[in-house]
Amino acid sequence: MKFKNLFRTVLVALFVTTLISCSDDDDTSFPPATTTIAEFVAANADYSSLLAALEKAELVATLSGSGNFTVFAPNNAAFDEFLTANGLTLETATKEQLTPILLNHVIGSEITSAQLSTGYFLNLADMSSYINTSSGVVINGVATVTTADIDQSNGVIHAVDKVIPVPTMLTFAANDPDLSTLATVATTTTGFDTDFAAVLSAADSNLTLLAPDNTAFTNLGDISGLAVETLEQILLNHVIAGVNLSTGLSTSYAKTLATYGDTDKNLSIYINTSSGVTFNGNSTVTTADAIASNGVIHKVNTVITLPTVVTFATADTDTFSTLVSALTTLTPTTDFAAVLSTGLGTDPAPFTVFAPTNDAFAAITVPTDETVLAGVLNHHVVAGANVTSDMLAATPTATTLNGDITLTAMPATVTGATNMTASNIVVEDVQAANGVIHVIDQVLLPMM
Repeated sequence: MKFKNLFRTVLVALFVTTLISCSDDDDTSFPPATTTIAEFVAANADYSSLLAALEKAELVATLSGSGNFTVFAPNNAAFDEFLTANGLTLETATKEQLTPILLNHVIGSEITSAQLSTGYFLNLADMSSYINTSSGVVINGVATVTTADIDQSNGVIHAVDKVIPVPTMLTFAANDPDLSTLATVATTTTGFDTDFAAVLSAADSNLTLLAPDNTAFTNLGDISGLAVETLEQILLNHVIAGVNLSTGLSTSYAKTLATYGDTDKNLSIYINTSSGVTFNGNSTVTTADAIASNGVIHKVNTVITLPTVVTFATADTDTFSTLVSALTTLTPTTDFAAVLSTGLGTDPAPFTVFAPTNDAFAAITVPTDETVLAGVLNHHVVAGANVTSDMLAATPTATTLNGDITLTAMPATVTGATNMTASNIVVEDVQAANGVIHVIDQVLLPMM
């Protein structure tokens, strides 16, 4: 019995000695794949800082457990550089500070170097890691894999030369080659009132960025002739307040950070999720949910230009297809689309449009005489005014392009010249760059 215990002791001592001898900082070799990721880190002296951080964040058990992980492991030199740059030490850094940083290095599935590809991967910090494999393997434009495929029993380790800070939206915009034009335009154009670099990197931004790829900008054409103010508003039209993951989007209107004229009224954006995700009828999400610490990015394939009232009518076909048909094919000699696309500052813009739904048109007999139909359509348009819902109470009567209509604010209704009952405003304040739309449930009938 004593001989057996002595034999077991010798084996353990030999195993420990082997691990220590394999942990020299200048010549790192690795334990066999029977060890877990946590055991590998504990056994390798060049990862003592990583181990100390994992212990302080109480994550050793996670990387000791069953599962399949991919860990981008920074060595001591990388940790020392990161801590110094951020005014921290392993003693002063808190669990709350270390946890998201460490989890930002861990993907919840095993991905070998042969399986890595350029793109976004969700990590255990519930953020994305942007991996670029065009020249080696680089994570978030910061850390390069120096040794790949260190196989362990519960996953794989890829050694990296830098600690990977939690990403901001600017991290992805600056390091994703597909977004290089957006990054250049947003951060180098002079004359903007908005500091886009600061907005995209601020810890408390809490935004959704609809990021046009390079091809989208190419298809837009030459932007050098755009006024700086217009270009700034176009960029702001790609930003929605709040973090809106693709799973939380639904067919509806939202507000962007772009504004109507010199007011604080934010422009609307129409989201359609019936087949993928599109914005304003022509810009489709190609890559969803690049999740940063301060927001989320959805790549889109078309630049979302400033919408007119026509934009929303044509985008929301489920609601306005009959109206669009009435404004176009049923009234061929009256170019309603051109008129209602008139830019702000040019007569007869701005417009307030009371837009009947498809159901509203279905409830009447649509006139076949173009002159009569044009008169009905004109009865829904107030020119020279952007009458939003907060202005309805002070605007009991509005003059349309064909007669007066009556407005009330509580509840919001509008009544045509010969309507017996009021039409309810079912959606308020769809704000365009050249006017506003209120969706109504009855067609307004003028004096004939």
